[in-house]
Amino acid sequence: MGKCHRGNDVASVVLDPPVSTTGPDHFKLWSSFSRASFRRMILDAVRCGGRSHKPSSKSPPDQLPRPVGPIDIRSDCEHKKPAGSDRLSELLRLSESSENEEDVRQKVQMLEELKRVVKRLQSSNVLEGAKEVRRLTKEVSDARTTLALLGAIPPLMALLDSEDSISQIAALYALLNLAIGNDANKAAIVKAGAIHKMLKLVNEFPNPDVAEAVVANFLGLSALDSNKPIIGSSGAIPFLVKNLDNTNSCQARQDSLRALYNLSISPLNVFPILESDLIAYIMNKLGDMDVSERFLSILCNLVSVAEARKAISSVPDAFPMLVDVVSWTDAPGCQEKASYILMVMAHKSYGDRQAMIEAGVASALLELTLLGSTLAQKRASRILECLRVDKGKQVSDNYGGMSTTISAPQDCTTYCSSVELKDGMEDDMMSEEKKAVKQLVQQSLQNNMKRIVKRANLPHEFVPSDHLKTFTSSSTSKSVPF
Repeated sequence: MGKCHRGNDVASVVLDPPVSTTGPDHFKLWSSFSRASFRRMILDAVRCGGRSHKPSSKSPPDQLPRPVGPIDIRSDCEHKKPAGSDRLSELLRLSESSENEEDVRQKVQMLEELKRVVKRLQSSNVLEGAKEVRRLTKEVSDARTTLALLGAIPPLMALLDSEDSISQIAALYALLNLAIGNDANKAAIVKAGAIHKMLKLVNEFPNPDVAEAVVANFLGLSALDSNKPIIGSSGAIPFLVKNLDNTNSCQARQDSLRALYNLSISPLNVFPILESDLIAYIMNKLGDMDVSERFLSILCNLVSVAEARKAISSVPDAFPMLVDVVSWTDAPGCQEKASYILMVMAHKSYGDRQAMIEAGVASALLELTLLGSTLAQKRASRILECLRVDKGKQVSDNYGGMSTTISAPQDCTTYCSSVELKDGMEDDMMSEEKKAVKQLVQQSLQNNMKRIVKRANLPHEFVPSDHLKTFTSSSTSKSVPF
């Protein structure tokens, strides 16, 4: 037996003459140690510089095959004693291959289970098969791909035609789980005609649980870009809009809203959305803080289309509502989206700019440039610049024609521009109408400054009073920070 200078018993056990792999001693040695201790055993033997010796003529030949690949553990003694090193490398390779075999065995078992589930779907016990599909695909992504390849989708589609709500719900949630995080399954489900079958369910078999499951499927399937036009043209949008009010489930309402947002991303769905009452519904629900940001996100997707802008501006009090959202300092996301909508509409339509001015957008935008987020400040500045250029032209034209007509809602910037142009005129030459407008502007500026200071949480003594009156009496357009 080979010797170790440290007298390590483990090394002595390993370096005994070779033992047959088929004999009982081999299994006894294998079961005596755990996998971790067996590896430790091998490493200790290498560190000790274990020696191998030639077996006697009476000893049985070494029946272990020589390794073909490179040796995993390398030491100086490998080149000197290749026989012992080969044996250690082979033992280590066998232990590692046993781990791979365990993984393969588990995968084979899973595959066999999935095959049994698909056979169950294709038999008369399709309901139990659908429940098994829902369970297996809930968390295991590989099972979704494998089940679809094995043919699980067609039987589930056939189960949707059942008149039993329990079977319908089981099939819907099985399809839902199959589509999670799997674009190929999303496309395959839509291609199999799932959208029309689901709409048929909610129209012919009104059931709150079935409707909630259908909405969840629309949300998942609409995440794929190629599915968006198909779902939008199928009649799903009116159903989703109607479901916003008809459902008592908060989850179903949120799912409907997210599905509509997904569909609004596709330009092909703009006109189906306009044909529904979605824009009017959104504008009337903007005060609901729980859903307002999602509503505004949908409008941001639509506002680039001229017909959508016309639909927004035609809603009564649309601009006052958007201006009110711009003032929501505790909802920066809503401020950014509302300012984007106003920015696009201000740049595209002169009539919309006038409606914004009448709604008092100037003071709200001035406040936003001071207290809003970086993105909101940039958008507010662009809107103000657009309004300033537009109003400057109007005032210049009016002055060239000696016109004295001044629009009351344009009091702040219009008045300031007119003062700059007529700086040298005598006060006694002003008409009573202009003096009234001047007084109105002074009062408006003072009220707006108080609001800004209040929202900025500045000390009370900072609020200007008499000084502001003096400031406004000599204000020009240069005083308004555009």
